[in-house]
Amino acid sequence: MNLSVEKMNKSHAAEILGWRYVEPYGLYNNELTEDSLKEMLDNDYFVLLDEEELAGYFCIGKSAQVPIGHQINAYSEDRMDIGLGMKPELTGQANGYAFCLFIFNHLEQTYHASHQRLTVATFNKRAIHLYKKLGFTKQKEFHNGSIEFITMVRKTE
Repeated sequence: MNLSVEKMNKSHAAEILGWRYVEPYGLYNNELTEDSLKEMLDNDYFVLLDEEELAGYFCIGKSAQVPIGHQINAYSEDRMDIGLGMKPELTGQANGYAFCLFIFNHLEQTYHASHQRLTVATFNKRAIHLYKKLGFTKQKEFHNGSIEFITMVRKTE
């Protein structure tokens, strides 16, 4: 992958909101609405391009947090929260390590984000395994109805 980062635009957001993941990853499917477009365009969302092709996206800050996590203080420590998504057709093909490493390194270099945090659904074993390989450790657990989440943190200094 030859990745580059650009700020999210309306065309990219509309394409991403149309992505469909197979179960059990359907949790990550979104709908194209005015609110979802506004979320992606008005906040810190970025796209990853592989050459000129959209390969994925990431967001930072509050947009990367699961709201119910605030009830258990899952986000009380000062860390950069990161949310990300890879184009469905690229998942499950050993692209994840390079994809995530690029994002985490970009954030460290651009924002000096050496204290990083992710929130991931516990059923997403592939992602959890990958994040552990990249130096993240489990921190807190919480649930939103029937979906369980964990936060994972890493310090790169």
